[in-house]
Amino acid sequence: MRNATLRQLKTFEAVARHLSFSRAAEELHLTQPAVSTQIRTLEGHVGVTLFEQLGKKTYLTQAGTELLPFCRSIILQFEEAETAMAQHRGISGGRLDVAVISAGDYFFPQLMVAFARRHPGVQLNLTVHNREELLGQLAANRTDLAVMVRPPSNDTQNDAFAPHPYVIVAAPQHPLAAPGREPVDLHELVRHPFVVRERGSDTWHSMEDAFGPHLAGLQVAMEIKSTETIKQAVIAGIGLGFLSAHTIGREVAAGSLVVVPAERFPLMLNWYVVHRREKRLPPVASAFRQFLLDDGAEWIGRLIPTAGG
Repeated sequence: MRNATLRQLKTFEAVARHLSFSRAAEELHLTQPAVSTQIRTLEGHVGVTLFEQLGKKTYLTQAGTELLPFCRSIILQFEEAETAMAQHRGISGGRLDVAVISAGDYFFPQLMVAFARRHPGVQLNLTVHNREELLGQLAANRTDLAVMVRPPSNDTQNDAFAPHPYVIVAAPQHPLAAPGREPVDLHELVRHPFVVRERGSDTWHSMEDAFGPHLAGLQVAMEIKSTETIKQAVIAGIGLGFLSAHTIGREVAAGSLVVVPAERFPLMLNWYVVHRREKRLPPVASAFRQFLLDDGAEWIGRLIPTAGG
């Protein structure tokens, strides 16, 4: 196994974690055949089969199961060495790894570019996840910083840096979207079908905050994992939507979506920048965290058209 490469070990770890060659390929930004080639080459180095295919499912072999913790230890040691060397390179020579929930991909690339313009030479890496995946990124130390609405309560440093409003949206022809209408109360809102994010997502938990006990009576027309698909479903008239105001500015400006005036809305929450409490942040990550705390709210206000307050 002395000829195995770090790239092969990282590929093996990703496939083992997902038990899926296609999902590992997506995470690693590789093609599925490239992932398969890396695994076959590693198996050639170690002299045993690491995965087996039973039907449509992928499983670790006993050898693969035994190799996995060693593999993760090696990857962690390389990451710790990289962090230690980053301390000597400073900000401009560093790599910024940030993971965000899906609502953040509407503005976060611009925030990272704004930071990079202040620090030429910074390498940028941004990944987008649902809440469960994002917590997994933090727990496995695969990102320096995470940006989310509901940070975990244990073992992390959580700092609010910008307001994050949620609103009710509808197609322009929806009866609740009539111009000049008085705010709708929750009893009336839940009588109408909704297109919602999946249970367990940040958006779903925000709905729990907004609707409280009324959520049990909500008519769910569709449950969708993609914010973009929810917007298209609402535009098509399938139902109302509960979405981050930071994701709908263009549609509201174009008139394809209307913010419904409703009691308790907009629901005002916060964006948080999160990192593991015991983690020694590289200089570039520490500087970006401070950039968010100092200027994040102002930048988001510039980048996102106002929608419903």
